Amino acid sequence: VQLQAFGGGLVQAGGFLRLSCAASGGRFSRNAMGWFRQALGKEREFVAAISGSYPNTIYADSVKGRFTISRDAAKNTAYLQMNSLKPEDTAVYYCAARTGDYAYRTMSKYEYWGHGTKVTVSS
Repeated sequence: VQLQAFGGGLVQAGGFLRLSCAASGGRFSRNAMGWFRQALGKEREFVAAISGSYPNTIYADSVKGRFTISRDAAKNTAYLQMNSLKPEDTAVYYCAARTGDYAYRTMSKYEYWGHGTKVTVSS
């Protein structure tokens, strides 16, 4: 099972980016998927997650109202639409998946991780 995240880049404050996470080596249509991020010198933190069989989503307070997580089951892909970006959103973003349906905020609940994609927001 492999997860590949892409779509990061450099954007000005107030701008937007869409991250994608493509899963291969298995079917993830009923598996929860999540996004986490790690800023330089800080611990990795939860950003957003989406459940498998039901379209239930959860968000960190810091991104609620600005970020939207979604998925395309047919493409085995999850997305993170990031709007109104702020310099404090600068981080390496990681996608993750778990074998269960329920979406968690806790990193340890996710068995599969992709390499990160870097997002830099300039002020």
